[in-house]
Amino acid sequence: MTTVLIADDQPMQRFGFRMLLESQDDMTVVGEAANGTEAVRLVADHHPDVVLMDIRMPGLDGIEATRRIVAAGARTRVLIITTFDLDEYAYDGLRAGASGFLVKDAQPEELLAGVRAVAAGDAVVAPSLTRRLLDTYIHHLPASPSSPGPAPREDPRLSSLTDREREILTVVGQGWTNTEISDRLHLAESTVKTHVGRVLAKTGARDRVQAVILAYDTGLVKPA
Repeated sequence: MTTVLIADDQPMQRFGFRMLLESQDDMTVVGEAANGTEAVRLVADHHPDVVLMDIRMPGLDGIEATRRIVAAGARTRVLIITTFDLDEYAYDGLRAGASGFLVKDAQPEELLAGVRAVAAGDAVVAPSLTRRLLDTYIHHLPASPSSPGPAPREDPRLSSLTDREREILTVVGQGWTNTEISDRLHLAESTVKTHVGRVLAKTGARDRVQAVILAYDTGLVKPA
């Protein structure tokens, strides 16, 4: 059973999400939050598998709520609900630690599939779209407080990676799918999945979307 918390300041929107989610045999709603502060508290109380997180809410917004949930080390994964698929809010949500995003006019089956994918640890938004977001809003990245940052190999998150794992992280950051990696690097797809799993475990990236962001942050991938 996948447990879900709904965070949205619109009561009718929450009602619609609840009706849809609870129509499924494998999902249950454990709570509703009208703002980010409530969402953070309810995650700590109920430890849901997934939060459907609206962005524009009074007080603490969905971006900061996502950041606090992730920083607390919760196993809960956040699925951002946004208005436009390439807006700055989606970008900020992913960088805050969300596992993906959906647009509000998504079909019901898309939302259900998204919740199931996030709960299983998969990416909802394709890595290629994550890269487009990063390329579009790369100027929002915080500037280094000192002179140019360390070379990618000096970043502690990369220090334990083998050369092959570093290569895998780089191409994941470039938006390649497992099938593309398999074909282009002449590896069995099962081997690719193993490498990706090891990269996520060693770097602490929560999922493939966060691996793309890591590849940008460490300089393995440059904006197009």
